Amino acid sequence: MTTLTFAAAQSISIAGDLAGNIARHQHFIQVAAEQGVQLLVFPELSLTGYNLDAPAIDRGDPRLAPIITACADVGAVALVGGPIADPDGREFIATIRIDETGASVAYRKIHLHPPEDERFAAGDQHVVMPLGGWHLGLAICRDASIPEHAAAVATAGATAYVASTVNEPTDPRDERMRDRALAHDIPVVASCSAGPDGPLFGCGGSGFWRTDGTLAAQASADPGEMVVMDLADLVR
Repeated sequence: MTTLTFAAAQSISIAGDLAGNIARHQHFIQVAAEQGVQLLVFPELSLTGYNLDAPAIDRGDPRLAPIITACADVGAVALVGGPIADPDGREFIATIRIDETGASVAYRKIHLHPPEDERFAAGDQHVVMPLGGWHLGLAICRDASIPEHAAAVATAGATAYVASTVNEPTDPRDERMRDRALAHDIPVVASCSAGPDGPLFGCGGSGFWRTDGTLAAQASADPGEMVVMDLADLVR
C-alpha cells in the first residue's frame, strides 16, 4: 500500500474565539510537520466548536490565512470543521479542506442530529477524497454511527474511512469505528474533540483502527493530543 502519514488532531475549540481556534490549528500543523505528517484531520466544527449559532465561515475568509500558510510551508493537507453557507443560502456542517491552494469544501454532513437540522441542511453527496494514492471516505460525527454511510463510501471506492467527531464519554464511538473497519476491510481514522465543546463535552480518544478492527493507536481524554500513523501500517 502507498504510505500516507496521517494525524488525528485532538483540538479544543472555544466559542467566539475563531482567531484563537485558528492559531491552535496552526500549531497542530507545525508540530505534525516535525513527524512528517502529510494529512491532518480535526474534529467536527473544529474552527468554531460545537456552537450551532456560530456564523458561517467563508472559504475566502482572510482569517484562515495562518492555516493555509502553515499547510503550504510543510506541504500538508488539513481537514478542518466549520459551518458553511452555499450560494443558494443553505447552510451545512462541513469538512473544509485546506492546503497550499486555499480552502475548499470537501464534504457536507449528511446525517444530522437534532437540533442541528433546525439550522443546517443535510448534505446529499457521499464523498471519497483521493490523496496520496488513497481514497478517503469522509464522515462527520453521526454519519459514522449509520452503517449505511460507511457502506456507501466503501461501494464508491473508499480505501479508508475518516471521521471528524464530537463524542461524549457515554458514546460507543470505539465500537462503531471497529465495526466500520471490520465490515469493509478498511482502516478507520477518527478525530474527536476533548473537553468542553459548546453544550457538549468531548471525550477525546482520537485514534486509528486496523482493517481487522483492532485499535492501533489512541489518544487519551486530554485536549491537545495528536496521534500519528501511516495508513499503510493499518492494513492487515
